[in-house]
Amino acid sequence: MAAVTIDATTVVAPSENSGALGVFLKRFAVTLGRAAFSLALVVGLWQFLVWTWGENLAFSTRGPADVWKYLFGSASTPEIRSAIFSDLWITLGHAGLGLFAGTAVAVFVAFAFNLVSPLEQGLMPVAMVLRSVPLVAMAPLISTIFGRGLMTVAVVGGIVTFFPTLVNVSLGLQSAPQQSVDLVKAYGGSRIYTLLRVQFPFALPPLFAALRATAPLAITGAMLAEFFLTGTGLGSSLNLARNQFKYNSMWSQAAIATLFSVLIYSLAVGIEGAVLSRFAPDRARAAKVKA
Repeated sequence: MAAVTIDATTVVAPSENSGALGVFLKRFAVTLGRAAFSLALVVGLWQFLVWTWGENLAFSTRGPADVWKYLFGSASTPEIRSAIFSDLWITLGHAGLGLFAGTAVAVFVAFAFNLVSPLEQGLMPVAMVLRSVPLVAMAPLISTIFGRGLMTVAVVGGIVTFFPTLVNVSLGLQSAPQQSVDLVKAYGGSRIYTLLRVQFPFALPPLFAALRATAPLAITGAMLAEFFLTGTGLGSSLNLARNQFKYNSMWSQAAIATLFSVLIYSLAVGIEGAVLSRFAPDRARAAKVKA
């Protein structure tokens, strides 16, 4: 069995790549550069629309120049920035909690679906139906069951993260070459061993593809929970600013949330490159070619 283990490991063994940090930094920098270019286009369009329709929307609309002036141009900006970033750290903590919880549960359920096929056939359609229910409509039910604390934030963020990750990881597990799976089974490899050592490396690229999408969405989910349920973080502050007609504050908070969503997306891409180059180098090269 030892020789078999070596053979099986040879199929899926991590590459000896000591440049994972370099891959991370390179992909992070490239993605951040592309995102910065896209953001520059969006900011330019935003400012153009403000100039075009500014007279009609002057009361409630703020442009990039207004946001910059509000954050960095007035004498009171240290207090303003301190308040906004205090709320931002709360929101990022909530987003991280929801992202971790949703991803972990999704990977576990995908493993269970792969091990027990009837389970997937029976529950996957139910999961897709639940996914179609608007999260805003579920918010009152979630708060009734879990209250208005951290558990609620984890549930809302987990729902945003769970479904895309579940679908992607399930498809990735099924994409492993049947020859490799049969080889390990023929030499006595257990079902769990085959799942972890043969199939899971093929699920890593889909997992990170889901992570790229869900990491920014986790911030949206956290702000939604804060807006409707918890009364903390950027979501709550943005709602309060809207109710008090503090449009400078509202637009600034929205701009900062968007900026950090881009940063988190770039971070996810960098981590993806580092992990795939270490544990699935062939898949990493394929993903790079597609990108």
